[in-house]
Amino acid sequence: MESSWEVLPATVFLEYRRVGNRSNYERIRGIRRDRLRELVIAECIEGKGRFLDQIVNGIWATCEETYWGVPAHVGVQKAGTGLPDVAEPTVDLFAAETSALLAWTDYLLAPALDGVSPLVRKRISLEIDRRILTPNLERDDFSWMGLGPNLNRAMNNWNPWINSNWLTSVLLVEPEEKRRLAALRKIAVSLDRFLDSYSDDGGCDEGPGYWGRAGASLFECLELFHSASGGKLDFFSQPLIREMGRYVVRAHIADDWFTNFADASARIRLSGDLVYRYGKRVADRDMQLLGAWAARNPGGGRASSESIARELPALFNLKELMAAPARQPLLRDAWMPGIQVMTARQTAGSAEGLYIAAQGGHNAESHNHNDVGNFIVFADGRPAVIDVGVETYTAKTFSRHRYDIWTMQSAYHNLPTIDGVMQAAGREYAARDVSCSLTEGAAEMRLDIAAAYPADAGIQSWKRLLRLDRGKRSVEIHDEYALRKQPGKITLTLMTPCGVTRGAGTLTLHSEGFRKPVVIRYHPADLAPQVEDIRVEDGRLKAVWGGLIRRILLVHNKPPQAGRYSVVITQAS
Repeated sequence: MESSWEVLPATVFLEYRRVGNRSNYERIRGIRRDRLRELVIAECIEGKGRFLDQIVNGIWATCEETYWGVPAHVGVQKAGTGLPDVAEPTVDLFAAETSALLAWTDYLLAPALDGVSPLVRKRISLEIDRRILTPNLERDDFSWMGLGPNLNRAMNNWNPWINSNWLTSVLLVEPEEKRRLAALRKIAVSLDRFLDSYSDDGGCDEGPGYWGRAGASLFECLELFHSASGGKLDFFSQPLIREMGRYVVRAHIADDWFTNFADASARIRLSGDLVYRYGKRVADRDMQLLGAWAARNPGGGRASSESIARELPALFNLKELMAAPARQPLLRDAWMPGIQVMTARQTAGSAEGLYIAAQGGHNAESHNHNDVGNFIVFADGRPAVIDVGVETYTAKTFSRHRYDIWTMQSAYHNLPTIDGVMQAAGREYAARDVSCSLTEGAAEMRLDIAAAYPADAGIQSWKRLLRLDRGKRSVEIHDEYALRKQPGKITLTLMTPCGVTRGAGTLTLHSEGFRKPVVIRYHPADLAPQVEDIRVEDGRLKAVWGGLIRRILLVHNKPPQAGRYSVVITQAS
């Protein structure tokens, strides 16, 4: 077990400010955290002291870090982006995670650590207090809290993610009862602000990839309150808590594929045990089935390292989880009006045939893309028409230059572009007159996306109908528009990871995952197809789509000022 702990150089931290790279520092930091967590779990299982020296080395190395967070988040300090100011501890996602990791290490291995040196645990307590407990108790201005100056700000996954780790640290490390109670009250108020940001349907506008640190982290907070109070604090009967859990079932397409509007990846690896336990708490059969299935079928999505807080329950729950009924529920359809997302498939309980997900919303959502009116289509549980997602995060991703990135732009979503004018970012750029109808024969969503575009587009109305017709086994996209001026060119974009062949008024999509090829039908008198190859170099996108994405452009070079288009997607007979 003799090996060194990789250092975290100041110059690597500075790469974020200098060249916009955040990945190099996060990689080294992640290796250190993962190694310490794995050593702790290994020592808990074996219990022979074989891993203790390296655990102490890991604790000491972590405690000696100037900043527990990441370069992308240090800009909230008064010193701004660059090197962190040790005199101003600020709490981001990863500082809070580090605190919880050390708190669990202290709790699980206390006698063994004392046997090495009593100063180890003393150092853990000192660092957690000065970096997390005291700043969080004394300050109300951290934006993720939703308190003080951020009282009216919409909350995202930062809130429950950080609160779950802060709560862990309070319960395991804070020695003073008065401070502990004050922190618990503040955490409860902050979580209530997070709940205020959700509609009754429990839909997560950040997408299912972030549900694991939004709804799922909320569940962890509620579990901690439940456990610490001996069951007296029990919030699982609240309808909103149940609906926030069910979102992950509603967003599931098939296997490890999920609807992925905003920055979420289309392929994710669920924490099966967590989904199962959440479902059990809220008495939701579908969540339990999906959780048990995911635990046995981890799939090929991007895996994120789990915390000790998730690994421990999973270990103790393993026997029950492996014996539980397991399958993919594959809901027939769902409508979440709060986030204006519809999902629908050909047949309930089966991935065979076509699947559509479509959204309205606005262009100031958390992790927003300019994508009002966007949709995706899967065939036999595999992608046909896609939302590309997001590349590896850089300094540009969350800056004023965000919408210079192609994956954020409406022209690279399944949307119209008018004379080169795309949708714009901001709360005012939103869908209007949104409605959804779900019946046994069809699922359809209607909306007007005109207001999602700036005035330069000259759109008076752009009414879009997105329909899955189960009888015809087709997905239909009908656009009817009226413009304030004569346009020079209108382009309808369709993004696909598939091979494309052309026919008379048809484009056929080919993929090994399809039982039958997918056929896109259009009116050749109105629309002329172009197919662009987009080479994928980014590692995050490449892991999902491979090395090539195709951008289909259906172009009308002499469109009328008012008109309509129809595109019908079927599978070859």
